[in-house]
Amino acid sequence: MNTELLKNIQDAIKKTVPKKRIAIAFSGGVDSTLICKILHDLEYDVTLLTIGFSESHDILFAKEVNAKLEFPHHILEIDGDAFGKISSDIHKKIQTDNLSWNENCIAFYYVSKLARSLNLDTVVTANGIDELFCGYNAYREVIPHGESAVNDLMDQKLDNEIKMMKAVNLISSEFEVTILQPLLSSEFVNFAKSVPITEKILDSEDLMRKHAIRKLAQDVGVPEISYTKRKKALQYGTQIHKKLLKTR
Repeated sequence: MNTELLKNIQDAIKKTVPKKRIAIAFSGGVDSTLICKILHDLEYDVTLLTIGFSESHDILFAKEVNAKLEFPHHILEIDGDAFGKISSDIHKKIQTDNLSWNENCIAFYYVSKLARSLNLDTVVTANGIDELFCGYNAYREVIPHGESAVNDLMDQKLDNEIKMMKAVNLISSEFEVTILQPLLSSEFVNFAKSVPITEKILDSEDLMRKHAIRKLAQDVGVPEISYTKRKKALQYGTQIHKKLLKTR
């Protein structure tokens, strides 16, 4: 087991998640499943929250993964009739045409709504792993240009993610819910940047990526169907991207 990686994730959680009764934005993917398993092992009172349109990938896959974990799990199916107005209101509130920002803010609107219905006011996410461990396809495109190109892209991705999560918290505040991202803390970012690129991505043909994260997930008991699953972004797994394009 990569004990140093595990310890740094644990430390990041302890420093940024003060309450013991928390929710986790859960898709069943390796990132959210790893963080929920570590939080549970740290004796946090964990409730998993999954949102999406009916029969969406994230709802089906989250159910499949949690059948093995058996943690408390709640699902909110998005109402298609109200979706257009909600997405329009969010667009006006965050005042950006960045599609990814809008999609993520919409997703966390529903996560926050679900959390509030369960009297939970803190949601922990695994945001930061894809940025820091080369989870995006864009890393495959830049790795032939060397580590400096990878690091430059990483800095761009991190800057965008940190700013986007501020917009997400603006939306979640409507429900008096705080979204926490321990793996975007400065201490963890600095540690993760010290992890060799070869433990994150191998080459331009590397479809899996995030190898250090996947190995740690295996070691701490994340179900195999989760840590061997290729990335599917939140907006696609929930079908929010597909539905949002139809409303424009």
